[in-house]
Amino acid sequence: MLTAGQLVDVRRFMGYPMQGDIPATDTSDMAYGWVSSGAWQTLYHRLSTLSADEEAVVVNYVTTLKTLESAITGAGDNLDTDQAAVWKRNTNEVRDRTRLFNQWRRELCGFIGIAPGPALGNGTTQIVRC
Repeated sequence: MLTAGQLVDVRRFMGYPMQGDIPATDTSDMAYGWVSSGAWQTLYHRLSTLSADEEAVVVNYVTTLKTLESAITGAGDNLDTDQAAVWKRNTNEVRDRTRLFNQWRRELCGFIGIAPGPALGNGTTQIVRC
């Protein structure tokens, strides 16, 4: 069974906001139902009924995503220098790392079978007329 911290990371990486003190269960989705009916219940059910092999895959995703997320933050250390001797900064590093991170997040969503949450979206640009 995934730890409480791993469950938080899975939801966060999938683009879903925190639950607070009203957790979703198989019979209750009150904390989030008004935004995306059933999403929390389905996610809760899938994560609480993983086989050992499926859990291992999810844990691998979480481990990889934590590493990718950390690399994005670490890339910020190089933003103040464009070139030092022969080393030259990749000006697209943060963007490239963020894209890779979000690609892995979407793959996690695909493996679990739940659409990306509002913080991740579907990866497309939408034009809204006012």
